[in-house]
Amino acid sequence: MRTLVLALGLLVAALPAAAQNRLHLYIWSDYIAPDVIAAFESECGCQVVQSHYADNEEMLAKLAAGAKGYDLIVPSTEVLGGMIKQNMLQPLDKSRLPNLANIEIGFLDNPADPDGRYSVPYAYTVTLIGYNTRKVEELGIDPHSWSVIFDPAVLQKIKGRVTVLDSPRELLAAALIYLGHPANSLDPAHWKEAAEVIRQAKPYWAAFNAASYMRQLAAGSIWVAHAYSSDIFQAREEVRQAGRGFDIGFALPREGALVGMDNLVIHRDAPRPDLAHQFINFVLDGRQSAQLTNLIGAGNPNRAARPYIRPDILEISAIFPDAETLRRLQVPEELPSARERRALSRWWTEVKAR
Repeated sequence: MRTLVLALGLLVAALPAAAQNRLHLYIWSDYIAPDVIAAFESECGCQVVQSHYADNEEMLAKLAAGAKGYDLIVPSTEVLGGMIKQNMLQPLDKSRLPNLANIEIGFLDNPADPDGRYSVPYAYTVTLIGYNTRKVEELGIDPHSWSVIFDPAVLQKIKGRVTVLDSPRELLAAALIYLGHPANSLDPAHWKEAAEVIRQAKPYWAAFNAASYMRQLAAGSIWVAHAYSSDIFQAREEVRQAGRGFDIGFALPREGALVGMDNLVIHRDAPRPDLAHQFINFVLDGRQSAQLTNLIGAGNPNRAARPYIRPDILEISAIFPDAETLRRLQVPEELPSARERRALSRWWTEVKAR
């Protein structure tokens, strides 16, 4: 009996340690390949617990409300600087990240974290126009301009078949670029112009949609979408696999577009920073990094991943921009103060109410 009690005591004592052998990852939905998670769990003998958010604002609100227990987070560059200033993150120990050498040097020049002290580039997306190639061709529409989103003369041909992202930063930037202004302009006059362009276009749109437009585009119920490049890739894959008689195209507007980088960071109060570093280095391996691109069409800053990425994906300039394409892309910047954030919130409320 004493032996049994002793054995049970040792088992109970071991339970907390086992329960703590977990990496808690707070990430966008469907933003890491399941095979990568399985391979890492096998290597580290641990469990990866994923929690998901739909946008940066949701993630920040949860952290600001005091949420704890996360090890790794994947914020976009436009909120990264604020997280650093608010002491939400801990510095990286680069001696634990030998695979950091796989990142293209150009992607390490992050204005929000110039020295890369807190962040590692993970993946990027271009915000562009996805479209039903058959319908757009039949209607004689040029999809390579923001006019397909904002010009009533074009929109009348596709009324009720267009969606725009339910995101103030993305929609404001698209309207500003269409008007010939910088995507990050803070000029109130520019914002007013953008609001007027949106007011005139809004009656032709089916919805503000950042969640289900990909499926609607693939189903053929939506013909044009203000969209993320990775979502359009997935819609195209679905259409081709289903053999639906049309294709989904990528159009990077000639006026320009946004490109957004998501980054791997370690939370200030991470329970397992050791596992967090191990995971970062693992996903920076070329073979592992390539899996995300092959799965969802995410842009990849990892040069060691190139040999393992599907050749047909590498040929899509909206995902892997050439020099000419890069010149048309702008990186979203963090709003400089609470005043601008409040102004954007008011602008968005007015835009959606009109």
